[in-house]
Amino acid sequence: MLLTSFQEGLLFGDKIKTKVILETAFSKEIRILLKAGQVMKQHQTKFPIVVHLLQGEIAFGVENTVHRIKEGDILTLEANVPHDLSAIQDSVVRLTLSKSDDVARVEKVIEASE
Repeated sequence: MLLTSFQEGLLFGDKIKTKVILETAFSKEIRILLKAGQVMKQHQTKFPIVVHLLQGEIAFGVENTVHRIKEGDILTLEANVPHDLSAIQDSVVRLTLSKSDDVARVEKVIEASE
């Protein structure tokens, strides 16, 4: 058993921050901290993902539609679906990646968004 927390050490900054919180045999659980106004430009992945908003509010763009995602909301996306995120409030996002996906890919998306 491994016990950890998405809520510890929440320090929002001038850049979007990511942290691998937990890795299992089948997934990677990533925390993304977005300060109000920060944006992750349009991107996609080769694997399905799950996005769970733990705190705050974001605008989540998918297929030319922007969805307002609020605290507690959870969504899934299939592979190869372009999407983008914009923080309306300081937000804590839980991103579930396939074990086959690479965390470095997420970091590259963030770097390209700055």
